[in-house]
Amino acid sequence: MLRLLLRRAAALGVSFGAGASFCASSPARAPLTPIKCEDGTTVLPWDPPTREAQLARLEGEEFDLVVIGGGCVGAGVAWEASTRGLKVALVEADDFSAGTSGRSTKLIHGGIRYLEAAFKNLDKSQYDLVVEALEERAHLLNAAPYMAHPLPTLIPIYTWWEVPYVWLGTKVYDLLAGSRRFVPASHYISADEAMFLFPMLRPEKLKGGIVYYDGLHNDTRMNLMIALTAAQGGAAIANYVGVTGVLKDAGGRARGVAVRDGLTGRAFSVRARGVVNATGCFGDAVRKMDRPDAPPLIQGAAGVHIILPDHFSPASMGLIVPKTRDGRVLFFLPWEGSTICGTTDAPCDITMEPRPFEEDVAFILEEANRFLSRPVRRSDVRAAWSGIRPLIVDPYKAAAQKPGERVPSSALARTHVVEVSPSGMVSVLGGKWTTYRRMAEDAVDAAAAAVPGLPALSPSVTQRLQVLGADRAGVVLNRKYHRIPITLRETYGLEKEVAAHLAANYGTRSLQVAELARSGELARWGGPALSARISPRFPFIFAEVVFAVQHEYAVHAVDVLARRTRLAFLNAAEARAAVPAVVELMGRLLGWSAARRGEEEAAVARFLDTMTATPAPAAPVP
Repeated sequence: MLRLLLRRAAALGVSFGAGASFCASSPARAPLTPIKCEDGTTVLPWDPPTREAQLARLEGEEFDLVVIGGGCVGAGVAWEASTRGLKVALVEADDFSAGTSGRSTKLIHGGIRYLEAAFKNLDKSQYDLVVEALEERAHLLNAAPYMAHPLPTLIPIYTWWEVPYVWLGTKVYDLLAGSRRFVPASHYISADEAMFLFPMLRPEKLKGGIVYYDGLHNDTRMNLMIALTAAQGGAAIANYVGVTGVLKDAGGRARGVAVRDGLTGRAFSVRARGVVNATGCFGDAVRKMDRPDAPPLIQGAAGVHIILPDHFSPASMGLIVPKTRDGRVLFFLPWEGSTICGTTDAPCDITMEPRPFEEDVAFILEEANRFLSRPVRRSDVRAAWSGIRPLIVDPYKAAAQKPGERVPSSALARTHVVEVSPSGMVSVLGGKWTTYRRMAEDAVDAAAAAVPGLPALSPSVTQRLQVLGADRAGVVLNRKYHRIPITLRETYGLEKEVAAHLAANYGTRSLQVAELARSGELARWGGPALSARISPRFPFIFAEVVFAVQHEYAVHAVDVLARRTRLAFLNAAEARAAVPAVVELMGRLLGWSAARRGEEEAAVARFLDTMTATPAPAAPVP
């Protein structure tokens, strides 16, 4: 039994025993510390290769596939391919989840409104999307049970005839989820109970509500865990490596990519038998690198979100209004100690850092005040951001449009498509966060059929696999996740709120963060203790900055403030206040000069400018 446990753990990168050997693999990286668990097991956590080691692999080896894009789909393709026996590389021009994957609603959902559209319009594609997304919802809830959790969501009802209509729709939603629903069943509640569960609601004319369940997660950290899990499986991954061209052989077959390291400016090539384009909103730009005459397939649809204080939603109940006055959806979600409020699907231009406009924020506030009893004011908005969803356009309809004309986002497909170009490059386009794994599976299947010379693929197994931090070997606190925050409080002396945050975002790896906080590593850096908070209002601590640099490929201050922690998304003012200390600590870890530290502070300031609303651009003069 012990040998079996050791083999399972070794396959997952876990080492045992006080005599286990380890060493620092980077000047900025502290040696791993063996962790003694409550059951007596000593665990040496897995340490990812350094970015320098990954770059050396990218330049020096030949791969079966090179994946362009480090969002959820690109990371998913790397994970999928590595589990099926392929040697895979992944390059991302910015940071992992810096684009759409980090600016989502945070929901893991089948799309209950798509189900309604499927029946109203007799649209089988919408129906199939809901079925597929519900299957993938089960995957995400199982893949990272420490981070992804079910969220009850209330649909308030104001006319009696809607009660059976909405109730029946949610019951069909439950039915389509099948046996692996992973969440409780939906149910009707009275108006009194609705007010008890969501006391911020206006009580006037309320007839009751339907409570149904979807999932909620931290999108950037989930994306990162998928990428790191792929790296643990052998994938060579690197952020801040931008693709400048698609390499082709004499027969015109895609055989790799030309890239440039965004940190050093050094150009090199990544050689591979096949290329997968998983760049989300920027899919058309990469398709044109491969084939300049490729017709556009993507239209952006912006979802604007604002962050409100936590008292605008209960800690464990969301609210969704299926239709605002312009037909969109409005939601209130408890997330990371705050409330996300927003809406979706306004046509927009494609950019890496979209900005919400004041008119978007004003619309959300106006709609929110129609349903909440406590007035929501502009001064309540702690941060605002926009995320762009890459919706698929029918190329024939697009060709018939007038210049500058957009198809209404409500008329665009929410499904994904996989395109194989004449060169054999595979592009996976469209879709949504919840279906990232299915998109990855379809892309790898397409590559297997289109790319000559690939080894025979084993069947896909990612549907039931878990990511890093999920105690896949079953040896850290015996998979009892509720005991992790207790251990962090009782053994490491961390505050209750900090312990809960670490357990929910790092899983078993939170023990590594706690070890850093307790060890006093870099205590002489001149700032607060590593167990101290980055911001007094939020549970992020300085040990997370060290961990992000040493174990999570953070190379810029904005990586830490926006994506390894979520401070920039939760409160722009608090993030600005934290910049000097975070830059100082990262500067000591990475050897930044005074000039580089100034550049990092300026870069964070520019990013935070995108987290507050601006006036809408003036309409062009006819």
